[in-house]
Amino acid sequence: MPTIETNDGTNIYYEEMGNGRPLLMIHGWGFSGRFFHRNVESLAKHARVITIDLRGHGNSDKPSHGYRVPRLARDLYDVLAALDLQDVTVLGWSLGCPVIWSYFELFGTERLKQAVFVEQSPRQYYGLDWKYAHATCYDDASFAYTKAQVEMDTSNFDKNQIKTIMETEPAQDERERMLAEMAKAPASARNAIMSDHTRYDWRDLIPEINLQSLVMVARQDKVFSWRGPAWVGENIPSAQTVFFEHSSHALFLDEPEKFNDSVIQFMSNEGGI
Repeated sequence: MPTIETNDGTNIYYEEMGNGRPLLMIHGWGFSGRFFHRNVESLAKHARVITIDLRGHGNSDKPSHGYRVPRLARDLYDVLAALDLQDVTVLGWSLGCPVIWSYFELFGTERLKQAVFVEQSPRQYYGLDWKYAHATCYDDASFAYTKAQVEMDTSNFDKNQIKTIMETEPAQDERERMLAEMAKAPASARNAIMSDHTRYDWRDLIPEINLQSLVMVARQDKVFSWRGPAWVGENIPSAQTVFFEHSSHALFLDEPEKFNDSVIQFMSNEGGI
């Protein structure tokens, strides 16, 4: 399996298809790069598409350490450097967005040309000045409940996740493939990442992003109010926002043609859609 060793000795699995300017896609919490299975083939007709599995997920290593967003951002840096990628369009879904935000904070725009942010709020917890929190993991008490579910009943948690992230119904064989990918992520790794990820507030950083940016927002998301991800588009200078009216959290699965067309056009126009 193709892997890249990070500077702390962790092997990050990746897959690639196509030719042209690179598009690197980062999945969300508990999933893997194979969740972009409805998208990669179409996108690869226009770009060199690279999907990665974050540490602790999919076919990447599951070390006993390193489950913090800045470490995931460093892993991304190591992948880009090892593949010697330049002028990259980096795309993050859910947790993948904070990985990019942290990368920007640590490394600026090094090796990057564009960014696509798919359905992530800048803050997951409720606050006096923030009402668009995560639907079920919105404070320390609710996170403790989520953590217990992941640890004690992982199989049912994953089945419910599929129902939550999609507005449409996947075919049975597709569902089974998704669940098999999710089962590769140990509960300990998932909970370690979420304990770090869920407490961040990125609202101070997002207005400083100076990359050509496309933001994708799902109106029917069961994870976040659409207003949270929309805030990202409203506050990145010159960002363009596309709304998906019939999608939940995994909008690239619910409306794959619109997703694929939006990414292709964004890359082709270098910022205009």
